[in-house]
Formats: sequence, C-alpha cells, structure tokens
Amino acid sequence: MSGCLEFLKWVLGVEEHEEDLHVVLGSRSTSKTHPTAFHPSPSPKPLPSFLKPGSSSSKPSPSLPKASPSSSGPSSSSSKQPPSFKPTLSQVSPDSINEQTKVSYMRVQKGMSPVYAIPKDIEDLIKRDKVPGVLNEPLSLSTYKHYFAALLYAEDFYIEKWSEFKLEKITLKLQRAEIIKKSRRNEYLNETYEKDDKIFVEFEIDSCCERRPFLLSRDFAFARPSGQKTEPCQGIIYRVEKSTRVVVEFGEDFLLQHLSTCKYDVSFSFNRVCLKRAHHAIEAASDPLFKSFLFPDGVSKKIFPISTPLHFCNHNLDGYQSSAVREILSFQGPPPYIVEGPLCLNKFSELSRTGLVIQEAVLQIYQSSSKLRILICAPINRTCDMLMQSLNNDIPESDMFRANAAFREIDGVPIDILPSCAYKGECFTCPSLQELRKFRVILSTFVSSFRLRNEGIAAGHFSHIFLVDASSATEPEAMVPLANLASEETAVIVTGAPGNHSGWVRSNIARKNGLMTSYFERLRNSKPYRSLLPQFITQLGDPEKESVGNYSYASVSYD
Repeated sequence: MSGCLEFLKWVLGVEEHEEDLHVVLGSRSTSKTHPTAFHPSPSPKPLPSFLKPGSSSSKPSPSLPKASPSSSGPSSSSSKQPPSFKPTLSQVSPDSINEQTKVSYMRVQKGMSPVYAIPKDIEDLIKRDKVPGVLNEPLSLSTYKHYFAALLYAEDFYIEKWSEFKLEKITLKLQRAEIIKKSRRNEYLNETYEKDDKIFVEFEIDSCCERRPFLLSRDFAFARPSGQKTEPCQGIIYRVEKSTRVVVEFGEDFLLQHLSTCKYDVSFSFNRVCLKRAHHAIEAASDPLFKSFLFPDGVSKKIFPISTPLHFCNHNLDGYQSSAVREILSFQGPPPYIVEGPLCLNKFSELSRTGLVIQEAVLQIYQSSSKLRILICAPINRTCDMLMQSLNNDIPESDMFRANAAFREIDGVPIDILPSCAYKGECFTCPSLQELRKFRVILSTFVSSFRLRNEGIAAGHFSHIFLVDASSATEPEAMVPLANLASEETAVIVTGAPGNHSGWVRSNIARKNGLMTSYFERLRNSKPYRSLLPQFITQLGDPEKESVGNYSYASVSYD
C-alpha cells in the first residue's frame, strides 16, 4: 500500500487493519551475524531504476487573539490534498517592507496503526488532573506497556481537549520570507545554497498555556473569514516563535482571497501520527525477549574482539572517538552501547564529535562485510540528511536508501541524496521488500522507520541500528525502530547528550511523570552504564577543556 494512501487514510480517520496483514509481527530473527574482519568496500552497483526522482510535489505557495472553545474546522467533504510534513524555519535576520515584513529563514529539516482509544478510567483521572496509578509504580517489563500507554493517553487527551479551540475575529498578517536551503556539503566541494521566496501568514496567540493549545510545527491550522460558513483554508504550522507568534503556510486558495482588513476565525488540528506509532512500538517492546534492551541490568555482553588493525577513514579522530568506534565494532546483541557527547550536528549544521564517530563506525561496518545491514535513525530529517551526505563520498548511492515520510516535501530534501530516495507522484514511497533488503545502509527518522516495518522488514534484518540523538526523543519514539526492527543479535548504538530532551511533550501529566525522560537518559542511569566501563559506554571528552563533562549542544527543531 502506497504511502499516499496510508497518509490519506490517517487524515480521514480510516483504520488500517487490512494493511497489518502484510506486516511481520513479533518475529525475531535467529540468524547470527557476527562481526567479521574488516576489508575495503566493494565496487559500486548500478542505481536501481525505481530510485529515479519523480516530479516535484505540488505545494502551497503561501494571516491572528480572542479565543473561544466553539468548534470550527474542516468538514469531512473537503477536497483539498493533505499537506506535506514540512521543515521548520530558523530566523536569520528581519527586514521591513511596508505593510508586509520580510524575514530571512534558514530551512531546518525536521517529517498506521489501529486507533488507540483512551480507556474510560484513564480518561476520568486525566480529566481531574489525577495521575494514573501505573505511573506511581516502578517501571519494569511488566508495567512497561501500561506505563507508557498512560503517558501517551495523557498526550492524546490533551489533543482532544483542545480540538474545539478557536481563535475568533483575529488579524492575519502576511510575511515574505526567503528560504535558504543547503543543497550540498562535503569535504571536497563547497556547500551551495538555493533561495526560495515564500509568503507566510503569521498571527499572535495567548502566551498563557492554560488558555491556548500547545502548538508544534506540523500541526494544521484552518482559517476562514469570521461570520462565514465557507470551507476553511488549510495551512500547516511552520514555526511557533516565543510561544506567542505562529507562522503558517497556506496555499494560493487563501492568498488569492486574503484582505488585510478582514478578520478571521482560526482552528487547529493536531498531528497524531507519532502517538499512533508510539503506541504500537511500546506494545512490541513489551515482548519478554526484548527485556535486555529495556532493562539491561545483569546482562552479559557478547564481545568479538577485532582481529585485524583498523584503518580509519578519518585520521583526525581523537582517542575518545577512536575508542568508541572500536567498541561499536566489537559487540553484538543487547545491551545497547552508549555514546555520550554532543548532539550529532553542531550549531553550524556540521557533524559534531559524536557525528564523526557515527560516520566512521558506519563506514567501518560497511567495509567489513557485504552481508551486514545498517539502520541509522534520528529524531529529525536534518540529522538523517547530513549523515547521509557525509557517507555519500564512500558508499555508492545504490547501497543506501533514505526513507522519508510519505508527504515530506521534495524541495526540502538535499539534491545530492534525492537519487537515494523513492518518490512517485505526490509522495515519497518505499520500494518493494525485495529491494529494501538489498540496501546496506538505510536512514530514517524514528517515526518514519515504521514504513520499513510496514513493508515487511523483519526484526533482525539489520545487524546494526544507530539511535542517533536519542536524548532528543521520547522513549516511545525511540522504540519505533528498536522494538520493530531489532532482534537478540542486533547491535544497537544509542547516542545522546545529558540534559537534552524532547520538545514534543504537550501534556503536563506526561511531562511531569516520565515522558520527558528519554530512552538514552534512562539507560544512562542504569547500573551497567553508571560504572562507565568502556564496553558499555564512551564519554566523548572535550579535548580543549580536558574534561568529559563539557559538551557542545545543538538546539533541536523537529521536522
């Protein structure tokens, strides 16, 4: 089933039980994939024909604060195409132009399952702002599913609570913006930029979180002139600035009828895709066979010492980084290996010290055996894209696949990795299961990795799974690739930065009772990692400050 149909069914609220018939459920591969001696990479293979990029997706070319709880939103008969999951924007510099404001932005990349209805008893507790009892119990394998389900239900209740929220009789302002896209970057070529002028709509929202919903990029906004019963125009939220200014992209249908003197009613629709996939993932992770990945206390590690000298591709790695690479190459199966350090990309969108470790480890694994399969997942598209660009010089395009959310906008994908994407019609797709199995390196966001599982990739197919910047994601998000695609033979590498956490949690109950604690943080605080033994964890010290406690952290924006 195509990604487009999958997304349409989600938008229309259609369940997908028939799609689940094509999914490999609960199968854990028993085939053993031991690390082998390292040797040069094989010669490139020709690019598969299905990877040729298709035509660009249609997209809107792209106006607000009295609030009312009355309902206003799109009717089910709307004929509009569902919007794509678009990148967020980081402001560069403002520039005034008469009535409109021109601002320069740097484009920052960010991206079904059964309906998980909130149980009545849980809903009654959350309504009264009471914490469900399971959240007061110690987290264990027996409570894992219900513990995280309660946190996700709190998130879902928050969405339902604000589903009828509406801003009434507000002013929408047009804002011209210059989108700057980095089209290519590597050590041999200078990076190039593409600029695209867009018109966005901005409006103000109450700063008090008790009087308005917690909005995120990728949420939807619907606007129509106050007092009218016409079909509202649909836009997608690009950015929320200082918790009060909302930047939205609407289509031409809105721009053609917009008047600066007009007052509008605006309502919202919240993105539920992450919640649905997270619910499914925590169910899969509750399998007793998965305990060693979740609660690794007392688990012995399968070590396979490297028998031949390593020839590093990057000769500038320091001792901490080189040690981390060696440890990653020498183990198999649970427990995961932790690399603690800065987030993968620094503030200049370049690979950080952690990013360079991931790059080197992937290249070494790739060169060691054509039988090994690598999955690299990160919370946001920007990180996946940059890691793939960093591998492009050494791994043929035909050996790598970039899995994207179905409606990610093609203009947001760097030009040099498009040949490694599957794109058809209006959306990104996945190749057949047979083709997917041939790729030696696949990159995806945590949530979009669900598409690999839907195509039939079985747990254990990947010899190595990298959960990059896992500290920036909630634990259920990190479970989407891990619980669906790892087996007892999979080497799992988890990277993150202390003090970093997800920016996605909306509900106060969820925020205060565990959903802000990432998988990385929870693992890091468990017994095997507190000992700081090198076979479990590497801390990337700062060579300039001679301390493993100093890190450089990049801010995280979600695609």
